[in-house]
Amino acid sequence: MRTQPVILAIDAFLEHVQSTYPGVRVFHEDREDIPHGAEIWRPGLCSPEKIDLVVTLGGDGTILHASSLFSAGAVPPVLSFSMGTLGFLLPFHIDDFDKALESVFSGKATILNRMRLACTFYDQNLAKKNKDGDDWQVMNEIALHRGSSPHLNTIDIFVDGQHLTEAVSDGLIVSTPTGSTAYSLSAGGPIVHPSLSALVLTPICPRSLSFRPLVFPSSSIVTLRIGDRSRAPAGISMDGRSSHVLKPGESVVVQASPFPVPCINRSSIISSTDVENMRHSEGAGPGKEDDWVRDINNLLQYNATFRSKALLRHSRT
Repeated sequence: MRTQPVILAIDAFLEHVQSTYPGVRVFHEDREDIPHGAEIWRPGLCSPEKIDLVVTLGGDGTILHASSLFSAGAVPPVLSFSMGTLGFLLPFHIDDFDKALESVFSGKATILNRMRLACTFYDQNLAKKNKDGDDWQVMNEIALHRGSSPHLNTIDIFVDGQHLTEAVSDGLIVSTPTGSTAYSLSAGGPIVHPSLSALVLTPICPRSLSFRPLVFPSSSIVTLRIGDRSRAPAGISMDGRSSHVLKPGESVVVQASPFPVPCINRSSIISSTDVENMRHSEGAGPGKEDDWVRDINNLLQYNATFRSKALLRHSRT
């Protein structure tokens, strides 16, 4: 259910769009509390030829959901607003929607193409399991896991047709650079800049101490096959959503998707406060700030020392 602040923010956003850009049509997902002035969105509208801009209000999961709506092809530019939640995919606060929209409609906004993964599932006979024949598009990661089974998964890993290793672990994660700060990071994976095109392979609690995360070029094709010796099927989650179960002998092929998600950067919209703050950052200037550098410092507290204020206060008690 939507909270009152969210409802008020959506109403204010729609009122601003209708009064400032009267020729713009706004579509909203079909639900009971659809705001006044918005048309009902239908699946047939999922193409850049029909939609010029996707606007999300919420957390990182809202952007992942928007990506899933365009699973059959290209994605229009995405403008993301935070409702107070911190996230790597939330460059703007909802209070700044007027400045952000002005930059977009005036053609001043810049975008960062965040790569997606195309995932295809096969049965024991190497026949596609997807009923519609299309690949699944993943923005963050695909994870193979043992689910509720008490047994470790046995997974054969192939890279470009070559057998890499047999992994015995709780599971495996293949993530994009965008997803490298999500599940993969919690499992010990590296942090990868989102402007790079790469596939990150991260084990989940492997039995071997020498099984370390690997980074492959985006041209690589990674195949994960449930081993014949595996004592249980593997569950599949993509961008946090459960989707498939793979039995021994079944597999998933993961490769870079030709359809990235073009996300609008905060650095293309600079306020006077931003300019004042950036005067203290050597090399930074209006329009050149790296959102990602700011985020790993602010959200991850990257390389923060232990002598933080909180620890110092704790040591005095």
